[in-house]
Amino acid sequence: MLGGGLILTIGKEVTASMSIRPCALRSEAFCTLKEAYDQRDAQALKWRKQGKKVIGKLGFDVPDELLLAAGMFPVQVCADAGKPLAEANKYLENAFESVVRAQFEKLVDGTYGELLDGLAISNSNDTIIRIFYYLREIHRVEPEKNVPPVTFIDWTFTRSRLWQNRCEFVIELFKQQVEQWAGRTVSDDEIRAAGKLMNENRAALRAMAALRHGEEVRINGSEALTIIGAGLFMDKEEHTELVRRVVEDAKAWAPVTGKRVFYSGANHEDTALYEKLEELGLVVVGEDTDWGDRSYERDMDLSCPVIRGIVDRYFLRTPTVEKSRVAQSVEILSGQVEATGAQGVIFYTNAYAEVATFNMPEQRKMLEGRGIKHMTFSRMTYPLRKNEGLDEKLAEFAAEMKGGE
Repeated sequence: MLGGGLILTIGKEVTASMSIRPCALRSEAFCTLKEAYDQRDAQALKWRKQGKKVIGKLGFDVPDELLLAAGMFPVQVCADAGKPLAEANKYLENAFESVVRAQFEKLVDGTYGELLDGLAISNSNDTIIRIFYYLREIHRVEPEKNVPPVTFIDWTFTRSRLWQNRCEFVIELFKQQVEQWAGRTVSDDEIRAAGKLMNENRAALRAMAALRHGEEVRINGSEALTIIGAGLFMDKEEHTELVRRVVEDAKAWAPVTGKRVFYSGANHEDTALYEKLEELGLVVVGEDTDWGDRSYERDMDLSCPVIRGIVDRYFLRTPTVEKSRVAQSVEILSGQVEATGAQGVIFYTNAYAEVATFNMPEQRKMLEGRGIKHMTFSRMTYPLRKNEGLDEKLAEFAAEMKGGE
């Protein structure tokens, strides 16, 4: 059984398998989504040129519903693998996750200052909370720097009635900040309309996921990440319609062959890792990340008071690997493996984000008891090409998964 961590140079190239499909062989709708995924600022720039406001999101517990209700364009803060980290190296200690350093660079060097009218940060993990403190201090001592105005959503993720009430208070405060940015009040009807739009978007993504891990796989992992991720950078109505079209198109696509793998751990802002696995003849049928399956989990209950509906949607989702208890994480992973039909699991964590590894020993025991192969990649870095030995270890995992086939 493969297991154990490693500190991971890109090795030999491998022959592409049938799970790699050029964009032109998919569909026009998919190619449009891929363009949005690759050119992430394009729609936000168009929106801002029209005199409308663009709000950045750092963390994945910023309610799109409130931003959309106020007529704003929400866009996810992301890293740039090719950008030198001149500003990040001035302000941040080395003990920050590499991808977060790259995100911070764009927030401080003026890149997002030119694009965003505001920045909403949720306390999705401890590293992001620290980024908020640094940005707040930069605003205080260096107001001349082109850093977007920042607000903080201080969720409390402990599940009890008392803390749910507190979260409703916190989201009411965020609503007031959104109204201040918008220069007007936001009605309950507008919030419900935005909630309906987001629910429709999530429903379209769930229909896509059914083609990803059904009896026959029609959509591979890198395609799924592209489809999901495009929605973080484009108009939600347009994204929903394109996803629906891809779902219909994909029903006629040739089935994807290969051993099924579930991915658990660090978020990936691109498809590079999944493409490597696909080149090795594996197919990623699911993941527990915010750039993947978790993004469309749970709808907003439109029958509730709007603030409660928003809180329940974000507060009651399956917790992330950083915020789940050991027994809970084992149960969650077991269910995800069962639902996707995964035959193997990859655990992948970045350096300085080791909290996500605490649950893994018990999770691995569960997998071994079920005869499910696994491999752990720890202390990884961003971008992917910097990880020494990664190709070789992935090939080793693929060889065991295929068992000499």
